[in-house]
Amino acid sequence: MNNLFKQKGKFLIATFLVLLTTPLYSQLSSKETTPAVHKDSTGYIVKVGDKAPVFTITLTDGRKITPKELKGKVVLLQFTASWCGVCRKEMPHLEKDIWQKYKDNPHFVFIGIDRDEPLETVINFAKQTGITYPLGLDPGGKIFSLYAQPKAGITRNVLVDKTGKIVYLTRLFNEEEYNGLVKKVDQILSHK
Repeated sequence: MNNLFKQKGKFLIATFLVLLTTPLYSQLSSKETTPAVHKDSTGYIVKVGDKAPVFTITLTDGRKITPKELKGKVVLLQFTASWCGVCRKEMPHLEKDIWQKYKDNPHFVFIGIDRDEPLETVINFAKQTGITYPLGLDPGGKIFSLYAQPKAGITRNVLVDKTGKIVYLTRLFNEEEYNGLVKKVDQILSHK
């Protein structure tokens, strides 16, 4: 029996050594992995410094916003939905701290992007939350999927500078992140 334990022990050690030297183990333990698409623990597939993915969106009033209209402007995108409690909590703050302050600034565009809900729901959502910034429709979450993993949570804010680069990302309604977003918007718009 003692001999059996020695043989099993040698087998386990040998197996461990083989695993340790295989490419699979090396890949799993390496900090240098480079996925085809950047993914982080918050569900984003974009990161600060990336060019913002472009899209065309239809707002609740029927107006279309195209990439051409956003070019050269500071753009704030808020990914939201009526079923999201955290979104409902954040939206009045975005309205007060950013939209009301900069809505007349010709260098600024703010769009709430409602993830995969019908027009009537989105219109009612705006009324319920008391927001006046533009909301757009994202059927099937196609625009959302350009920025985050399809099943990733919301609320999310993506701030894009006038060159089209992402300069700030938030997720959920983290007070520190949110305050950083407001500060970044103020900073960028004061330096047109």
